[in-house]
Amino acid sequence: MNLILFLAEKGHASSGFLKWWYENADPILNYPGFEFWKFLNLAIFVAIIIHLLRKPLSESFKAKREQIRKELIQARQEREKAQAELVAIEAKLANLEAEKQRVIEEAKQEAEAEKQRLIYEAEVEIQKIQKQAENEIQRLVKQVEQELRRFSAEETIRLAEQIIRQRITPQIDSKLVKANIESIGGLN
Repeated sequence: MNLILFLAEKGHASSGFLKWWYENADPILNYPGFEFWKFLNLAIFVAIIIHLLRKPLSESFKAKREQIRKELIQARQEREKAQAELVAIEAKLANLEAEKQRVIEEAKQEAEAEKQRLIYEAEVEIQKIQKQAENEIQRLVKQVEQELRRFSAEETIRLAEQIIRQRITPQIDSKLVKANIESIGGLN
């Protein structure tokens, strides 16, 4: 209203609307505490500011919107990447249990194969030792048999000498000596 009143007082009230408004102004709108005119001035000022700043602000808002959109796309891609990694890790964890079971099975099989190999080697070694023992026993038996034969022969000779000494008298001895001398050819 201040603007209208100012224009009306300066002589511009000759135009139709301003003249009418100045003459027929409602007392409620001109009430001192209401300040309708201040609101009208504010609305006009805001409209002018919006009109002037619309394009720069619009560009700024578009740039900000575009930046937010890019950040959302990037966040979505990172989320999808993280989910893919999570799936891969979960798959590895699932495979880990299967891998553990496979390794345990392989270890059991290797242990059983090693056990069988050791048993086989032990049996071969036992057979080798038994063969060596048998050979040693046979060698010892032959050695003992030879010693027994020698001992038996020596004992037989010793017993024969003993028997011969008991039975030979000096007369038989002289007869034997004479017979031996004659067999060689006599005493010359």
